[in-house]
Amino acid sequence: MQSDPQKTWDQVLAEMELVIPKATYMTWFKNTQGVKVEDGVFFVGVPSDFYREWLHNKFNKEITRILRIHNEHIRSVEYVVSKNPQGQQVVASKKVPTHQPTNAKELPLEAPVGKKDNLNPKYTFENFIIGPFNEVAYSAAQATLRQPGTYNPLFIYGSTGLGKTHLIQAVGNGLKAKNPNLSILYVNSEKFTNDIISAIQTNKIASLKEKYRAHDVFIMDDIQFLSGKDKVQEELFHLFNIFYDKNRQVIFSSDKHPNYILGLEDRLKSRLSQGMIIDVAKPEYESRVAILQAKTKEHGLTISHEVLNFIASNVEGNIRELEGIFNTLLAQINTKGREPNIQEVKMLIKNNIKPKKNVSVDEIIDTIAHFYNLDKELIYEKTRRKEIVRARQVAMYLLREDYNISFPLIGRKMGGRDHTTVIHSCEKIKHEVVTDAELAQELEQIRAMLAV
Repeated sequence: MQSDPQKTWDQVLAEMELVIPKATYMTWFKNTQGVKVEDGVFFVGVPSDFYREWLHNKFNKEITRILRIHNEHIRSVEYVVSKNPQGQQVVASKKVPTHQPTNAKELPLEAPVGKKDNLNPKYTFENFIIGPFNEVAYSAAQATLRQPGTYNPLFIYGSTGLGKTHLIQAVGNGLKAKNPNLSILYVNSEKFTNDIISAIQTNKIASLKEKYRAHDVFIMDDIQFLSGKDKVQEELFHLFNIFYDKNRQVIFSSDKHPNYILGLEDRLKSRLSQGMIIDVAKPEYESRVAILQAKTKEHGLTISHEVLNFIASNVEGNIRELEGIFNTLLAQINTKGREPNIQEVKMLIKNNIKPKKNVSVDEIIDTIAHFYNLDKELIYEKTRRKEIVRARQVAMYLLREDYNISFPLIGRKMGGRDHTTVIHSCEKIKHEVVTDAELAQELEQIRAMLAV
């Protein structure tokens, strides 16, 4: 095991140089160094916060893999803005982006994830962007921060990359700041599952229960991955009951409403539905612009409204996709020393946004039939049973709204129906979804299933 972090880092650099282009290596790795190893965390010194974010987003997985080969005790990597051994600020390039003000400040040193509570200190309410797409969830999180137990449990759900983890951890960090003596635990469902399995295998389930029950606040991310894991769900059910009975705050996140998580026990669904369940939607255009503006300010840059508006108009996915494009834009600015033009930004988006998954009409009908627990053939038949009519109209609506299939073609695919029938069905769902929260949730869940 290497005791010298710089020697360990030199080994990482040697291996990275072999697997990435020379220009990439010279840009992102040349002016970095091993700083220290502490509590299983390897600290890498980088020239600026821009480099820190880029290395974490693009190379962290490979860096971590190589580090663990040379030191099996390393569990994670942190990138910190630091000075080199001669005491000089590390400088990656003499070229300064033309849009970067000379008084731009480095961001504060980012602390590692909490060893006891697993909370990431970067997830706070101060840097959380609020918009119509998440303002209800934000308000509920703020209420929980002001008065724990107001909503118990607090359940935030929505598609991946919409800031759910940020929000639920912000509550934890906020509570910790208000009361440092409060015992808080954040885990994702994978960690919880692994803990339960390990405890069962080593006959230490009783001590594990005591460990989890000793906390004042319990936060679990991605609960949908407990689907079908009966023993793990049983332990969570009993753990939740103890927290609830003692009025201790419990917070969950998921990609679906608990009622639509397949393989989740009914008694657990019932418990999860006792508190406040709120969804986070995809950010609309104005919120996407606000997110990009906040990121620009964070990095001390000035980027034209034309470029930011173009990105906001053409990247309609989740926040993670939006930030990914922004980070790539920053790399372009750093490399070229100028702001890319619209044509360059267009190519940047084209090369970095994953195209929508191609789904056949049959696959869409299969998914909808499965969702409503119906025989697929019933959707095609000319029956007026209420539940089948609903599924059929939803199918027509999604085929038109999401896949832009013509009304006549939808009619032919749906059992030879007239295109006016299709238009009527689409308009009916389009108007009902505005006021029918249950229908809106159904559409969201079906879309999530089709996106997998």
